[in-house]
Amino acid sequence: MPTLVVYTCAALAEIAGCFAFWSWLRSGNSALWLFPGMVSLAAFAWLLTLSPADQAGRAYAAYGGLYIVASILWMWAIEGHAPDAWDALGGVVCLAGAAIILWAPHTT
Repeated sequence: MPTLVVYTCAALAEIAGCFAFWSWLRSGNSALWLFPGMVSLAAFAWLLTLSPADQAGRAYAAYGGLYIVASILWMWAIEGHAPDAWDALGGVVCLAGAAIILWAPHTT
């Protein structure tokens, strides 16, 4: 799977899993939300193993930038709160950092 697809799927899985726990603990929804949350978080962990990075830490760091942007988009699409200019700027900065971490010519 191409790197951006892996990271996008991982971000959706992580956000959905965390949102399930949020829904249970913060929104008062049923504890049944925990089962899909745990499945989603397990899928997230598996997806990160598909990263082309040679070191886990580098894979996680690069993924972090995409996760931040996906979280902003989740806030907008699922929670109905539009991002402001600062959210957008922060997302662009994070994506730039993630691209440098993932695709720069590292010596190790």
